[in-house]
Amino acid sequence: MGIGYNHKSAAYMNPGSRPYITLVLAMSADGKIADRGRSPARFGSEADRAHLEQCIAEADGVMFGAGTVRAYGTTLPVRNPVLLEQRQQRQLSPQPVHIVCSRSGQLDPGLRFFQQPVPRWLLTTPIGATSWAEGDAFEHILTVPEQDGRLNWTIALPNLRDAGLHRLVLGGGGELVAALLAVDAIDELWLTVCPLLLGGTQAPSPVDGAGFPAALAPRLELISSEAIGQEVFLHYRLRRE
Repeated sequence: MGIGYNHKSAAYMNPGSRPYITLVLAMSADGKIADRGRSPARFGSEADRAHLEQCIAEADGVMFGAGTVRAYGTTLPVRNPVLLEQRQQRQLSPQPVHIVCSRSGQLDPGLRFFQQPVPRWLLTTPIGATSWAEGDAFEHILTVPEQDGRLNWTIALPNLRDAGLHRLVLGGGGELVAALLAVDAIDELWLTVCPLLLGGTQAPSPVDGAGFPAALAPRLELISSEAIGQEVFLHYRLRRE
């Protein structure tokens, strides 16, 4: 089932009851975040990678869908010594929490992600948690019920905030982005436009799912735009009445 915008569910998400969420994605000039085979998107430059690392370093956690970790097999730890020092000065742990969101909980424990030196959390359903009940692959498993065939975000997000995660970076994929937009839970967007054209009706976009009717589409306010090399960095915030 595709995900669409539901203004009634969005009304339930008081911004003060959930983490502040910033979406950070690189996309092709025609608005694709991966090719038609959904291969790992590695077309961003070093400047784009450094920007993503900086955003992650400023957050309490980084959140991504299971499809993203399956495609890449890894996550991006903070490695820049300056950023690590800044986190230490703010009395934060060296690495933010890396949260996999998966209704099924079906992940390959052999992925390199599970050997990386980052704190790992799993956000899933009670059924999805069963295969991870034993072992220490995840430091914390947060379970929420399903709602309309997906994770119940009106329960999950306040629970994440109660766990001390006040600022989150969202790293995709498109279905997860659509689910959070559907409950009006994204506050800012950083989109890096990269100089290539991927095309393809099956290639994922930053916001997948059923899409939004124009009258109910989330509206953005441009904060800044900057060209670095052949890329354009766009910074938006969500407009709310």
